[in-house]
Amino acid sequence: MKLVLSCWKITAQVTNTTTSSIIAMASSSEQEFVTHYRALVNRFPRSHGFWDSEVASRVGEKLEFRLREIGVTNVQFDPHEKQSRPVHYRVMLSSLFHSIKNTGVD
Repeated sequence: MKLVLSCWKITAQVTNTTTSSIIAMASSSEQEFVTHYRALVNRFPRSHGFWDSEVASRVGEKLEFRLREIGVTNVQFDPHEKQSRPVHYRVMLSSLFHSIKNTGVD
């Protein structure tokens, strides 16, 4: 599983290791998160981060649902990718990893 992070959005994608093609993907820029994003953009003072652990958890649930839909039950997480993130991202991303593991994908 690969993660793309910025202060604006979080994107999680599962790729096939042999072909490097994307199997499933979920992002905080999807329609479901638009109202949350607009609420943060339109407030004063402006926020520098537009996603949190709750959004990360929901992105994980959406990714897990899409994986189950296509029949994928096992996903490998890269432990070095987890540790390479800054601490404040690791805390927020832990909810994403837990939501994927708690819903049945290994």
